[in-house]
Amino acid sequence: MTTENQQNQPDELLASLRQYLQETDFAHLTAVDQPDLATLFTDLSGLKTEVKAESRQFKATLDTLSEAVATLKTDNQTLADELAVAAERLQQRQRELERGLLLEFVDIYDRLSEGYRALQNYRPVDALFNHSKKQDVRFIESLGKGQEITLKRLEQLLQRRRVYPLDCVGKPFDARTMATLDIGQDPQLENGIVLEELRKGFLFEDQVLRLAEVKVNKL
Repeated sequence: MTTENQQNQPDELLASLRQYLQETDFAHLTAVDQPDLATLFTDLSGLKTEVKAESRQFKATLDTLSEAVATLKTDNQTLADELAVAAERLQQRQRELERGLLLEFVDIYDRLSEGYRALQNYRPVDALFNHSKKQDVRFIESLGKGQEITLKRLEQLLQRRRVYPLDCVGKPFDARTMATLDIGQDPQLENGIVLEELRKGFLFEDQVLRLAEVKVNKL
């Protein structure tokens, strides 16, 4: 490249730049729209009103939810109380039914006990039925063993049901567990001592299922 061409190049660049500046309209770059303050304040006021309305609506919704939660808690507590009362009534009813059933078992126990004692006290009469005396004795003995096995099984059943007989003979009379049906006099024992058990009493867990009927010493 010659020296003359090197000197003319900056002049050409300047000429091109001058032409670009003359032909380009920069007015749209420098023009700035001035905001309308009235419109701006109106928009702000409307926005403020909307925010207040939204806030009131949100507060109303919160109040409604709070009331609903309070009502739900009250209903749940009421339902829990009703369920507790119903459960207690059901448990009491079941206990009454169980007591009634156990009393029937105890009544059967009394009858079996009476029959077993009668078999134990049986003594064959020599003057009657001599030809079958041995067979009768064996029959009574076998019948007594069967009664004894049945009584033991019934006692085990009652124990599994938490039913236990009262031990009264030789102990002081207790009105909570005993009822006096007869009076006896034994100077060798203290006053109020149980002499005889006329009908056995029973406890069901820690409560009296049936009072014991006893004969009490009274000097």
